[in-house]
Amino acid sequence: MLAKDLISDIIPSLKTSDTGVNALAWMEAFRVSHLPIVNNKVFLGLISDADIYDLNSADEPLGNHRLSLIKPYVFAHQHIYDVVEIASRLKLTVVPVLSPDQDYIGVITQNDLLLRFSELIAAPTPGGIIEIELGPRDYALSEIARIVEDADAKVLSLYASQSKATEQLKITIKLNRVDAGGVINAFERYGYKVNAVYSGESQVDDTTRRNYESLMKYLGV
Repeated sequence: MLAKDLISDIIPSLKTSDTGVNALAWMEAFRVSHLPIVNNKVFLGLISDADIYDLNSADEPLGNHRLSLIKPYVFAHQHIYDVVEIASRLKLTVVPVLSPDQDYIGVITQNDLLLRFSELIAAPTPGGIIEIELGPRDYALSEIARIVEDADAKVLSLYASQSKATEQLKITIKLNRVDAGGVINAFERYGYKVNAVYSGESQVDDTTRRNYESLMKYLGV
């Protein structure tokens, strides 16, 4: 999944002739805290609502102010992981996307990024989640997949993180089935340490669900 496939078709870019007041109105309308300033496809930088609040005269064109703009961006061919990294590190609500020639193409919103990333890790799909722990030398993806498949299940997504203190790897596995009992038993038979198990079943009771549905109906959602 590449950055070019995530670009929003509704978020506008600003020009230096736009005022801070206009920018704040657009930010509020689209529920973002940043917007790009672009002149003739040249990306000049991101402006935030905090930047605009600091202006002495927000009703004047942005080009009249001496702005210290940040210029984060990704190229159209970069992977969604790169987009997540820069959005997370800089706490951005939009990430600008440039062509290989550094022409401005558009932005990726935080909400769209979260939605597409959740699809990438199979978050909307029902299934159990297992977290196992092992040493770096013991990590073999092929063996983990074989154990899961031998237990009549499939790996929908898998990611690894490493503890700085112990250097142990924590492997989180999303399965295609809610009942993870057979897979847990299989891992334990092969000597893997199972740290945590999540069933993947909804824990919302009927009363809570009805209350939620009533609220959504009242709000017109």
